[in-house]
Amino acid sequence: MQKERKDKSFIKKPIYPGGNAAMRNLIRENLVYPQEALQKGIVGTVSLKYTIDHKGNVTDTHIIAGLGYGCDEEAERLVRLFKFEVPKTRGVKVTFHKEIHVHFRLPKKKPLPQKPIAQYVYSPVSTSSKPVERGYSYTLTITPSDNAKKSDDTSGKRTIDETSK
Repeated sequence: MQKERKDKSFIKKPIYPGGNAAMRNLIRENLVYPQEALQKGIVGTVSLKYTIDHKGNVTDTHIIAGLGYGCDEEAERLVRLFKFEVPKTRGVKVTFHKEIHVHFRLPKKKPLPQKPIAQYVYSPVSTSSKPVERGYSYTLTITPSDNAKKSDDTSGKRTIDETSK
C-alpha cells in the first residue's frame, strides 16, 4: 500500500482558461487603439501589475511603465476583462499578483479595393419558349491596373488602352 503523495505546492496559481494564447487573443480582439495615440503615432508597450482575488477576478491594476495618450487606461481596461480559474487551496483565500505587457502597434492600413470601371454580362437569350438547357455565360470585369494607360477623350468619356507585349 502506497501513501498518497501531496502536492509539492500548497498554493496553486490561477490559470487563464485557454492559456496564454487565449489571453493574447482576448487582448487582440478587444484592444481599441486610443484616438489621441493614433493621431500622434504612438507605439510601444505598457507594463502593468494586477491583482487576482480568490474568485479569479482582477481587482486592482498598477501601471509600471506607461505610454500615455490613453494607452495606459486602455491596457487597464483590457486587463480588467480577464477572468481566471483559481484552483482550490485548502480553503485559504489567496490573492495573486501578476505582471503583463500590452503592446500597442499602429494598425496596418488596408488598401482600398478598386471599383470596376465597366462590367459586361453575357447570357445566351433563347427565342423559343423553352429554357436553354445547355449553353454558357460569362462576365467581363475591367478594373484599372498598373499596366493600363489612362487617357481622356474630348467627349468626356474615360477610356483605357491596354498595352500588350
